[in-house]
Amino acid sequence: MGNFKSIAELDFQNLIKSEYFPSPDAWEDQVLYFLLLDRFSDGQEKGFIDNDGNVVTAGNTVKYLPTDFENAIQTTQDAEIWNEAGQKFVGGSLIGLKSKIGYLKRLGISAIWISPVFKQVVSQETYHGYGIQDFLDIEPRFGSTQDLVDVVKTAHDHGIYVILDIILNHSGDVFGYINGQPDYQSGKTFSVEGFRNALGIPDLPLDFVGDNKYPDAAIWPKELQTAETFTQKGKIIHWDDSPEFLEGDFEVLKDLHHGSGLVDNYSPSETLKALTKAYKYWIAIADIDGFRIDTVKHMDPGATRYFASVIKEFTMSIKKENFYLIGEITGGRQRAFDTLEITGLDAALGIDDIPDKMEYMVKGYRNPTDYFNLFRNSELVHKESHIWFRNKVVTLFDDHDQVRKGNNKARFCANDSGVLSLIAVVGLNLTSLGIPCLYYGTEQGFDGKGGNDRYIRESMFGRNFGAFRSRDVHFFNEENQWFSEIAKIVKIRKEHLALRRGRQYLRQISGNGTEFGYPALMGDRMNSIVAWSRICDDKEILCAFNTDQQNETIAYVTIDESLHEIDSHLKCLYASGVSPVQVNVETRNGKAVRLTIPPAGFVIYG
Repeated sequence: MGNFKSIAELDFQNLIKSEYFPSPDAWEDQVLYFLLLDRFSDGQEKGFIDNDGNVVTAGNTVKYLPTDFENAIQTTQDAEIWNEAGQKFVGGSLIGLKSKIGYLKRLGISAIWISPVFKQVVSQETYHGYGIQDFLDIEPRFGSTQDLVDVVKTAHDHGIYVILDIILNHSGDVFGYINGQPDYQSGKTFSVEGFRNALGIPDLPLDFVGDNKYPDAAIWPKELQTAETFTQKGKIIHWDDSPEFLEGDFEVLKDLHHGSGLVDNYSPSETLKALTKAYKYWIAIADIDGFRIDTVKHMDPGATRYFASVIKEFTMSIKKENFYLIGEITGGRQRAFDTLEITGLDAALGIDDIPDKMEYMVKGYRNPTDYFNLFRNSELVHKESHIWFRNKVVTLFDDHDQVRKGNNKARFCANDSGVLSLIAVVGLNLTSLGIPCLYYGTEQGFDGKGGNDRYIRESMFGRNFGAFRSRDVHFFNEENQWFSEIAKIVKIRKEHLALRRGRQYLRQISGNGTEFGYPALMGDRMNSIVAWSRICDDKEILCAFNTDQQNETIAYVTIDESLHEIDSHLKCLYASGVSPVQVNVETRNGKAVRLTIPPAGFVIYG
């Protein structure tokens, strides 16, 4: 299995299996979990609960204790070692991930999004997986093709779907320019010194290098070993200038030439055709359920449409009727949703406005209307109802890039006593519109302090780059203060259709029961209840959190006037602290209930 050198070697008639795991009826019913494979698990942890519910007594990495906090940076020299380790492969593997499927299942996860698993340029430390050298093989530091098949099979056995992170826009740094990496200059094509050999030296001709060089030199499959595969125009400097952001290299990652023409009459290149067949192979061999497509903004819309069309046709032919394509589309809401309409992708990854407004609203620094208006009816997105957003955007508040934060990158828990409000922001993510996604380590309260990409990519399994500036301890702890609470909220989400597919309304509140209005910033920080309803048919679920981290807050909250009788009540389905078990419906601002929410608390009533 695997080790194909050419697209021509792929015999789909024999690769296709007799039966595949069916797609979900609705992706908005799912809860995603995004993990960087190198930073998740190496399978050597001790004392965690395995897939069958048993405590593992083997392994050589013990569970993190509070006394292990910053044990890796006690001296200047140790701190330098820990920092340096964050720029290299740490050792996570597919076998390690397979051993933690039960952990994810108990958290309530129903779909895992795995960072790219494909073979990387061997001479470079692209632990994140975005520097692909071979599109038909697995990075050996991660495992083998069979290991990927086993991970997916184990996930499916536990009722969990698998989404692979894939790259179409670029390859790894597989060749060198003459005189080094140039900057983009008005579409100028630069001379290339050659493909890189196994040591990273660009001394191989920019054409087919021969099977004897396989697997660590140039680029594979061999159909990509031509000059026409690459645009060769240097790295992007102006990220919003067209055509620069479409033609330029992504730093040292080399831009691939996809074809030419307008969207409706796009002519795909042989490169794009080969890549599309390569990704069909991974669906066929591993039973993948969806793709997250990297850097869609930097691709021709026609290329994205071609890929989406071919993949959808293929997956329908093997009866995966709802194979999901999620695009990473930067540049704001308008660009994202126009791209979906044009290309046929299923959903956009909400990495701009959504995480910013979600994080800072919960911390009291954004007006709630700024967040909830992202999902309202709007001519801007050419849709008549905000219900459309339920399955068209993947929502998250932490991720592995955090482009929005510039040089101040850190997880939610790092600043503003964020750990106190962690359940509130997770609750918002899980119960507001969109397909919710948790970033690995959230359930362990990771802080990601440091200001750089590497620090928000901590290791769950320790080794030399553990979370909280630690080493040699793991974080698969199901008894901490967050894991079980997140699992409870996910369970409630699964039990109530309104929380997954319902309409959404930000609710007006009142302190005195007479004067109502939407919660808003007054001064530097808002200490208030923020409440919203999800309504499906005749069922309303009311969710709310308290931005005040120090004090209990009480407020009247407006609810739907037509769905409730006066003196009836809403039952408390979840509370992250002590809250009333039920609240009575009163005649205020139409109809309202009086909520009491503990400091930084989150509640659900229905």
